[in-house]
Amino acid sequence: MNKLKVAIYLRLSDEDKNKINKLDDSESIKNQRNLLLEEINKHPNYVLIDEYCDEDLSGAGTYRPEFERLINDCKNGKIDIVLCKSQSRFSRDMEIIEKYLHNKFIEWNIRFIGLSDNADTSNQGNKKARQINGLVNEWYLEDVSNNIRSAFQAKMKQGEYISPFASFGYEISKNNNNKLVIDPLASIIVKDIYKMYLKGMGFSKIAKNLNDNQIPSPSFYKYKKGIKLNINTNKKREDIKWSSNAIKSILTNELYIGNLIQGKRTTISYKNHKIIKKNKNQWIKIENTHEAIIDKNDFLKVQNIINKKIRPIKNGNIHIFSKKVFCLECNSCMKKKNSTKYQYLVCSNTNCINNKAIRYNKLEEIILNKLNIIIDKYFNIKMLNNLNLDMINNNLLLSLNKQKDNIIKEINKQEIYLKNLYEDKINNIISKEQFKNLVNEYNKDITLFQKQLAIINNKINNYSNKIDNKIFNKYKNLNKLNKVIIDEFIDKIYISKLNKNTREIKIKWNF
Repeated sequence: MNKLKVAIYLRLSDEDKNKINKLDDSESIKNQRNLLLEEINKHPNYVLIDEYCDEDLSGAGTYRPEFERLINDCKNGKIDIVLCKSQSRFSRDMEIIEKYLHNKFIEWNIRFIGLSDNADTSNQGNKKARQINGLVNEWYLEDVSNNIRSAFQAKMKQGEYISPFASFGYEISKNNNNKLVIDPLASIIVKDIYKMYLKGMGFSKIAKNLNDNQIPSPSFYKYKKGIKLNINTNKKREDIKWSSNAIKSILTNELYIGNLIQGKRTTISYKNHKIIKKNKNQWIKIENTHEAIIDKNDFLKVQNIINKKIRPIKNGNIHIFSKKVFCLECNSCMKKKNSTKYQYLVCSNTNCINNKAIRYNKLEEIILNKLNIIIDKYFNIKMLNNLNLDMINNNLLLSLNKQKDNIIKEINKQEIYLKNLYEDKINNIISKEQFKNLVNEYNKDITLFQKQLAIINNKINNYSNKIDNKIFNKYKNLNKLNKVIIDEFIDKIYISKLNKNTREIKIKWNF
């Protein structure tokens, strides 16, 4: 009696996942295995040579590790019969069915048997039935894909968050998987990034500042929280640092003002998973779906600066008049130049009649004087006296103290974990080496939280000491300009050519 080498292929489909324990086979896999082994026992000449099992993987395509191993063993002549519960367990993709069942398996002299649907490649009479089954299975996949896409579209239009991972600064609500809530620690960093940018720091300098202060990058921060992200890099998680692109992404994301923009990308089809970008008019934008981290006015100021493509100078800072000063004669932008002693602004059009530079510090002095005159004219002492400064003070301090409480809770949690670890070590539940490694990890986390706590405490002290004078200091008796003040008050500055040692300076105000 000729012995036939039989391989059984098992696959868990999406519709019948029923795991009792993560480490156990699903009931479906057990049932498939029992069914196939019974069939082998019915045939004395069948010899089981291997089992191939893909669990929690789709039947579309060939992106299944055990399926690939099966095909490789078939190609190398190790198998005579491939036995499955049904043809759909082998694949729901018509191209795969045609490629292997009706071509390669015949070439390799391999018989395919599907028990429940009577698929059998040794029976030429049911080839059309197998092909019809293949088409039905493919239609099924297409319907499932369309249904999933429709469900996601509906969720997005209802303002539900559909990504499994939250963007830096937020986390998925424990009570609702489609709702974002503020991450008390990461949100502090997001706010600091916006503040640094509005003060004139460029993307690269902000990234360097965060890295120098050992602030964990978004991917490393999530990794420390136990969130497993699929990142294509050979670097260790702790070696992934803040980058200019990460800063720009945070500064341009409307998510931080409470808006959800989803559906920017899609795949070509359920069979082709290549990601393509969708047109902007196809994006789904829903406003005010979650609590904002960044004030909308600050967000708009940032977008205004970015859209004007203001570039930082060599030290990483954006000079305060960048993209604000224009030639009154030709309307070209005036560029900043440096000499050994002074800084200048000069028309970028080399053919312009306005070819004499203006001293940077002289322009700063002129603008400061004009700004103070404007402020004096519109400054309303009575209105400011009516402001409830105590309320402003209390709101800021309440927010900071809430963040402080959250950080202290996290530190307390880590200390409890350390205590439990010590007890596990004493009771020989974990080894000394495991204890040492885990303690090092927890201590790193505690150090991070303590740094964040120090930042919060410093902010609380600053607000407590200075907030009473904040409004007055901002709008009355300015003695120095910065990028924030320039952007807040001035749209454009026009400088004429030099005429008998004088030149006209026109200011286009934002009001």
